[in-house]
Amino acid sequence: MHLSVCMSLDGHIDAANGDRLVLSSEEDCHDMHRLRAECDAILVGAGTVRRDEPRLTVRYPELVAARRARGQPDQPTKVTLTRSGLLDPTSGFFAQGGDRIVLCEEALLPELRQQLGGVAHLAALSSPGPTGILEALSRLGVRRLMVEGGCQILTQFLAAGAFHRLRLAVAPFLLGQPQAPRITGPADFLHGPDRRLRILGTRTLGNVAVIDMENETPRFAPD
Repeated sequence: MHLSVCMSLDGHIDAANGDRLVLSSEEDCHDMHRLRAECDAILVGAGTVRRDEPRLTVRYPELVAARRARGQPDQPTKVTLTRSGLLDPTSGFFAQGGDRIVLCEEALLPELRQQLGGVAHLAALSSPGPTGILEALSRLGVRRLMVEGGCQILTQFLAAGAFHRLRLAVAPFLLGQPQAPRITGPADFLHGPDRRLRILGTRTLGNVAVIDMENETPRFAPD
């Protein structure tokens, strides 16, 4: 169970005006796709789907070939979580890549079945937060999950300690936009000053610094 995020030096993961903020280097991008290729599914929030229309695919042929050699589908399953049901079935998230799963409260299922027209598998959450998300995905056969954002999803998983590894890439610039999305919002985080994550290593990938960290006491995170 991995969390993966790239941010500016002042903690921003996107621009305030909704434009896509380029944070990663080519080397960092390839390494992140390597991690994607090892996972069964990738999770982002519905806000990220609406704002960025992410493809969430593995785009390097050798990594796709490695998935085939392991008996996996060419592409990981894409997962999003919605509370409002505001999802466009023609967006890039639904139009490209692997299978799609949409998680929501049970009351939203009839509306989403009509709205999405069969472009995704719909699953109800038994409870809110990471516990319900991981339980729902486990029932659907997801064993290795990668969470890529956005802010609300990252905040939930980081606050609960519901992960094994955190891959944090840092771009060496300051954005300076107070309204721009940050890596997290306010929360009662499990890993405060007295319970630190363990740093496994730091790497320079192009002009991006990557810090790999381990949560030694993961909660609600199945293997």
